[in-house]
Amino acid sequence: MTTRVAIVTGASSGIGEATARWLQNIGCTVYAAARRIERMEPLAELGVRPVRVDLTDDASMVALVDRVIAETGLVDVLVNNAGYGSYGAIEDVSLSEARRQFDVNLFGLARLTQLVLPHMRSQRSGHIINISSIHGRMSAPLGGWYHSTKFAVEGLSDSLRMELASFGIRVVVIEPGPIRTEWSTIATDSLVATSGGGAYANQAATVAKVLGSSAEHPSLGSSPDVIARVVAKAVTSRRPRTRYVVGRGARPILLARRLLPDRGFDCLTSLAYRVVSRRSDRPAHP
Repeated sequence: MTTRVAIVTGASSGIGEATARWLQNIGCTVYAAARRIERMEPLAELGVRPVRVDLTDDASMVALVDRVIAETGLVDVLVNNAGYGSYGAIEDVSLSEARRQFDVNLFGLARLTQLVLPHMRSQRSGHIINISSIHGRMSAPLGGWYHSTKFAVEGLSDSLRMELASFGIRVVVIEPGPIRTEWSTIATDSLVATSGGGAYANQAATVAKVLGSSAEHPSLGSSPDVIARVVAKAVTSRRPRTRYVVGRGARPILLARRLLPDRGFDCLTSLAYRVVSRRSDRPAHP
């Protein structure tokens, strides 16, 4: 393929790191953006260009795009992957933390998209890849604020796709199921700290076990490479899908959400959480 220039956010670990590697391997010039630049040294050894970026700091995002344009003259791909899950009961999570999650997961994504679009429009080509989640189309207990950010990403992406079609710019949404990354550990820690005691303690204990299980067991969570491979496929496709549902269990979950009435899906979710929680309590086989 002709060398393309790609920006990948949240590239210091997990899906972002894997995506930066895959895009580098297929011949892209990759700028890996994250706050923890020291964790991107292995990417730098592969030829990826690490950049320290904070999605809550407008100046750092402007500086990133300015650097990319100054060094390469174009930007072909933006992978909006950065984000985190701040779990806890909606009643318990402070509004300041809820706003911060929207700042990172939605407004940071939107601002960086705004910054690259003038260059993509002038090229009359480009790919905007937004990493959403199956939780952008269905919800579960104690993740309401995180899920709200992903529902918002889905809606923003749909509008953006229609706005940019005449400019030759593709907008793609990736909807992962459970992925084995440190995301689950961060979400679990925030859940326990926020709702581990008080009225939601029992729910929090169950959800924490489910999050921990999905991060540890291959039968419940997929490798980040599964997502990175799909991103590379979307970037190299002449006509990529508007959405890719990716990862173990993702399609059955969304199928159940579409077919079941609300209370039916609520009951199914509660049952699934109880089953996974009980399995995590079993002692490991020698």
